[in-house]
Amino acid sequence: MFDVVKQAKGLVAHGVSACAGCGLELILRNVLDVLGEDTVVIIPPGCSALFCGFGPEAGMRLGGFQGNLENTAAMAAGVKAGLEAQGNHHTTVLAFAGDGATADIGLQSFSGMVERGDRVLYICYDNEAYMNTGIQSSSSTPMGASTTTTPAGKLTPRKDLIAIAVAHRIPYAASASVANIPDLRMKVQKARDTAGPSLIHVHAPCPTGWGYPPAKSIEVCRAAINTGAWVLYEVEGGRTTVNVKPKELRPVADYLNLQGRFKGVPADQVEQIQKSVRERYEALVDKSV
Repeated sequence: MFDVVKQAKGLVAHGVSACAGCGLELILRNVLDVLGEDTVVIIPPGCSALFCGFGPEAGMRLGGFQGNLENTAAMAAGVKAGLEAQGNHHTTVLAFAGDGATADIGLQSFSGMVERGDRVLYICYDNEAYMNTGIQSSSSTPMGASTTTTPAGKLTPRKDLIAIAVAHRIPYAASASVANIPDLRMKVQKARDTAGPSLIHVHAPCPTGWGYPPAKSIEVCRAAINTGAWVLYEVEGGRTTVNVKPKELRPVADYLNLQGRFKGVPADQVEQIQKSVRERYEALVDKSV
């Protein structure tokens, strides 16, 4: 039965049970295609847990395990320390976690990992809520979005995960999106080669939680980039580079209107979101080299 996995193209089995239109599978397939077989993967409970398993149920051709929701970074750091104690300085240790397990519950262990300088590649696939447990709001949920715990729309802005990482003087941090796979793959390569901790924050569409037809995942994420709602940039050695600069930002409503979770957002809040989006985009462009 192991042959089913071994014969699958790449390092991820072709029969995983991700939801239709989910960006998670596309992200992991490309990440592992860049990293290769010399990789250990640490995954917490959440949507990505479907890639964990044992024996014929395993979804990947790689070593790794699923731990607790709050300590992915700590476990990854421990695995890396164990490998290095054996003289193995070549194996990549990948922590692959969602926004809840990173920006919320796992932020303490992530902060410790970065502060210590542990050489771990940490990827946060951000579907902007606790999708696996019922679409509850997380600190990555954007303002105005409806979730089961913010049914009238979230009143506060999302947490800036990359800014938090940069405040720790992380050697490499970047955002990415399923709408630009070449950019994602380039950043995974850079992160792997970084002599220290690295973070890639990936926009991961969720048709179920965001409220749009599964076939429109790439369209929705592309709209996020073109409106400035999701900026593709990297911070390398303290230097900021905006990787994609639309000739002219589209109105943020072009992104919001594609999703049911923003249905009913009042006009004054749309204006507030627009102002916040534009100010953040312009601030990043101003810092960009």
